[in-house]
Amino acid sequence: MNEKYFTIVNPAAGGGRCGKLAPRALDRLREAGFNLEVRETRAPGEAIALARNAYAGGFRNFIGVGGDGTGFEIVNGLFPAALTEGRAALGFLPLGTGNSFLRDFTDRGADYAIEAILARRRRPCDVIRLQHAGGALFYINTLNMGFAADVATLTNRRLKFLGEFGYLVGVLVSLARLRRRPFPLRADGERDDRRCLFVAFSNSKYTGGKMMIAPQAAIDSGAVEYVHWGPIGRLGLMRNLPKLFDGSHMRHALASRRTAVRIDFELAEPVDVVVDGEVLTLKVESLEALPGALDVIV
Repeated sequence: MNEKYFTIVNPAAGGGRCGKLAPRALDRLREAGFNLEVRETRAPGEAIALARNAYAGGFRNFIGVGGDGTGFEIVNGLFPAALTEGRAALGFLPLGTGNSFLRDFTDRGADYAIEAILARRRRPCDVIRLQHAGGALFYINTLNMGFAADVATLTNRRLKFLGEFGYLVGVLVSLARLRRRPFPLRADGERDDRRCLFVAFSNSKYTGGKMMIAPQAAIDSGAVEYVHWGPIGRLGLMRNLPKLFDGSHMRHALASRRTAVRIDFELAEPVDVVVDGEVLTLKVESLEALPGALDVIV
């Protein structure tokens, strides 16, 4: 086998769980004859530089070992170069906390991911280009503003040590602080400035680990799945909270969805967002779907 896989491991992912489990998982691939060049990250953002340099050096096959944040950094190391300089493929060993992207395909985690890599099972995946006041980012999972971002911000900055339970605590605290406001935008030219609990701009179904925010999203639709949930009150949200985990919240009268190839924002100031598990504060300007720009090994 001539192909070589540049493998980026975040040993701190999952509260250190990734560092303990990664060696055995990688050994399974090596035992099957896979040629891996492995690098470990030691600080946030390092995977971006590692992926960018490896791509520039000729690598086209990548494996992210960690959580959604590890995949997000690798994608941002590959793009925008992968749009013009040669197609890249990305596989996953989900040993982090959220692992939302892979849940579109399985609930078996690393076992399924290893099987996909061994079988060289690839499919085209859209990439979303996020333009903001400071530059551009790329993502393959979801961008959230409003309640979902409030939960993720609190969880990632203060409660990450609790693992998946931290998401539940974050939900409860954000419920007590409940904020409902508009995020003015134009979706394929159509204006939307309705107040909301949250808005999500998704390429895949799940966020925050097991919350199915965008149940109709598909990674190869060629468009952004735009979910808007109106200004529901605390009691209504509490009654409907479990529905965020199975997608049935979309049947609520205040919920709506549509697809758009391009979304232009009219935000007055930066806002907290969560994009592929990463909590950021950005003045988002636009989103654009890049159809089938990346191969994912799933």
